[in-house]
Amino acid sequence: MSELSQSATSRQHVHSMSFLRYILLALIVLGSTFGDVYIAKGMKQLGAISVGRWRDLLFAPFNPYVALGIVLLMIFYISYLASLSWADLSYIMPATTMGYVLTALMAHFMLHERVSVTRWIGIVMISFGVGFITGGPSLTVSATPEGIEPHVDFHV
Repeated sequence: MSELSQSATSRQHVHSMSFLRYILLALIVLGSTFGDVYIAKGMKQLGAISVGRWRDLLFAPFNPYVALGIVLLMIFYISYLASLSWADLSYIMPATTMGYVLTALMAHFMLHERVSVTRWIGIVMISFGVGFITGGPSLTVSATPEGIEPHVDFHV
C-alpha cells in the first residue's frame, strides 16, 4: 500500500505545449475532419455497397475523393501517433473535439446532410468540455530512479 501512495505522490503534471505542438493538434483535427468528409463524398458517388457489390470496395480507393480522404487520414494518424509521444491520451482526445464541430459543418455544407438541432446541441455540449481539458496539464509524468521520464525532454 505504501508503494501505491508513494507512486501517486511522485506523479507530476507538466505543461508541454509549444507552437509546433498546437500545429500538430490542428493537423489531427483537420486531417480527421476533411479525411472523413472526402471519403464520405467519394463513397456516396459509388452508391450503396451491398453484399452483391462487395467488390466495389476494392476499387473505392481509386475514386479521387476517397484517395484524398485516405491521404488526409494518414496525415491525421501520423500526427496522432506523434502527439501521443509527448502528451496524455486523456489530453489529446478531448483537445481534438473541435473536429466534431468541423465535421458537422462540412457534412452540412459539402455533403448537404441535414444536421438536426439535437446533434448541434450535443456537439456544443461536448465542445464546452474542451476548455476544461485543454486548460490543464498535457502530460502526467512519474519520477524514476533516473529522474523524470526521458520522453518529456523531447521538443517538437
